[in-house]
Amino acid sequence: MAKFLFVYRSDKDTFDTMVPENLQLFHEKWRTWIAEGYRKGWMLDASTALKTEGRVVNAEQLVTDGPLLEDRNVVRGYVNVETDTLDAAAELAKGWCPALQHGGLVEIRPFWEGVPGMREAGSHDRGSVRGETQMKETKQ
Repeated sequence: MAKFLFVYRSDKDTFDTMVPENLQLFHEKWRTWIAEGYRKGWMLDASTALKTEGRVVNAEQLVTDGPLLEDRNVVRGYVNVETDTLDAAAELAKGWCPALQHGGLVEIRPFWEGVPGMREAGSHDRGSVRGETQMKETKQ
């Protein structure tokens, strides 16, 4: 099985224009979709939704306000999934992903596998590389 990252993008104003009832329904659809993914075993890690505010730092170390915009689309969140192929991952996204129901899109990216020093995709041991480094420094 291979692991994939789904990056959710939508227009930066999508949720600002939703009435509260529709926003509530949208969040319920997300919770249902994520729970179904965990139940069926293809959902590895579901992120918390991202705010649209942020900073962008470029190679010249200039910092600008706001998210990186691509045609008004901003990254809204991500999940890690596991399935057989990139095509199978696309089918999972097409199947019922709530991001697609409001004009959004899902970018699907496979993880490199077996790269030395890299934590496995979907690992819930956040910060394990940092923790191992700190432990080694403490023991010396």
